[in-house]
Amino acid sequence: MAQITYIQALRDGIREEMQRDENVFIMGEDVGLYGGAFKVTQGLLDEFGEERVRDTPISEAAIAGLAVGAALTGMRPIAEIMFFDFTTLTMDQIINQAAKIRYMFGGKAKVPMVLRAPMGCGTGAAAQHSQSLVALFAHIPGLKVVMPSTPYDVKGLIKSAIRDDNPVIFAEHKLLYWTKGEVPEGDYIVPLGEADIKRKGKDVTVIAGSIMVPRALEAAGILEKEGIDVEVVDPRTLVPLDEDTIMESVIKTGRVLIVEDDCRNNGWGAEVAARIAGGEAFDYLDAPIMRLAGLDIPIPYNPKLEKKAVPQVEDIVDGIKQVLL
Repeated sequence: MAQITYIQALRDGIREEMQRDENVFIMGEDVGLYGGAFKVTQGLLDEFGEERVRDTPISEAAIAGLAVGAALTGMRPIAEIMFFDFTTLTMDQIINQAAKIRYMFGGKAKVPMVLRAPMGCGTGAAAQHSQSLVALFAHIPGLKVVMPSTPYDVKGLIKSAIRDDNPVIFAEHKLLYWTKGEVPEGDYIVPLGEADIKRKGKDVTVIAGSIMVPRALEAAGILEKEGIDVEVVDPRTLVPLDEDTIMESVIKTGRVLIVEDDCRNNGWGAEVAARIAGGEAFDYLDAPIMRLAGLDIPIPYNPKLEKKAVPQVEDIVDGIKQVLL
């Protein structure tokens, strides 16, 4: 199996869906000749032409509105937003239109679109280009929210997202773009709403998403040398959320740490914690549910402060030890 980057796997998934279905097209700022801000769409213009790889003006609201309209007419648009922070400019089109239309028209209209963007900090891009914000969209009924952590997952999930008949928010962490992993050639999908156990263990469950998955795995490797066996669960999609896999893991280990790449206040980890506390796993807990998330501050430009703003490997190691006390 080939070892390729997250970006290559993402591009392959988009390319294969464009080859499979002529209704799939991509649009956004500089996605054509320039190949996108992070080069995700590089080469697609040459292969599919200007009709299906469309550069747009610098207007995120217009990009989202165009995607909603195109989806309503039977197309399957992929709208690229240059940074996840700028999805705040799409809110009316996504929250008031895309998320509600299928419900408001009794299922007679649907919005099969993907809004994808790079999220997260770690590149020194400062407060307006470093947020994650996935919890904002996970709160809205009618939207699906995806945050892949590996090259294998990103290819399979983007293909599922494009084929889905509902609007999907697709969050790609910038630091994952250049990571490598095994990806099979050809067509496969990763279903939305199916979590993955990235590492089996028996002492404690770490539920981590996006960039926190490789950090949690590194923390688990450190603690293995101390005789602590950590299970790492990657939800992969926040909506729909795979509660069954999460519950089974917590029931097995009796202890849980939730690790988020976002502000702590009202983060997605709070929702996961509430479901564990209100579900069948509660009776199996041997310790309080613990959350580890970013500080409730704008992301600093200073690299040392930026690193302190979100959980690092050493923070996860400390968090796991606290859960085991």
